[in-house]
Amino acid sequence: MIETRWWWVRHAPVPNPEARCYGQTDVACDTTNAQAFQNLAARIPKEAVWVATPLSRTQRTLHAIHAARGTTADPLHLEPLLKEQSFGDWQGRTYAELGAFGHGGTPASHRFWLAPAHETPPGGESFVDVIARVGTAMETLSARHKGRDIVCVAHAGSIRAALAVVLGLTPEAALAFTIDTLSLTRLDLIDSPAAGHGWRVGPVNLPAL
Repeated sequence: MIETRWWWVRHAPVPNPEARCYGQTDVACDTTNAQAFQNLAARIPKEAVWVATPLSRTQRTLHAIHAARGTTADPLHLEPLLKEQSFGDWQGRTYAELGAFGHGGTPASHRFWLAPAHETPPGGESFVDVIARVGTAMETLSARHKGRDIVCVAHAGSIRAALAVVLGLTPEAALAFTIDTLSLTRLDLIDSPAAGHGWRVGPVNLPAL
């Protein structure tokens, strides 16, 4: 039996006092919670393939995990297919401006928030699209690093998409998962005749503190 173990970590908190939709915008994150990073570093294997996305908040989080135990991520693989969902023209606007919670906004924004999985923001992508590209990345990286530990620092959207891929969920059901910042989710791909559909789910949204 060969196990390829995925350790998914959501990036550190993003200061967002105005409650803006940032999606694929490259915004800063707060990596000052030393205890949280020490706890993460203790749970994650040292000998692993390290993956982040091109958005800097995932890379800063990954390097903070290494700093907590005095190691470095070398080499570091950046995977664009694992980025957060693109909200297109809505990025940078507040949720109130978009009408996300019934404060007005365009009809398109209301349709998106009522049925987010299949709706596509103007100039963006749907959550269904995210599931497709995350599934492609998981298949490629699992084959390339078969039998290894893969530590992937990513985003709430991409981790929910990974759960949809592994559990065969509808996109709407996958959006029901809470994925907190600095939480850990474990998904193992089992290569064995007795493995059933091939995936085993460990902790989901395990808090760092």
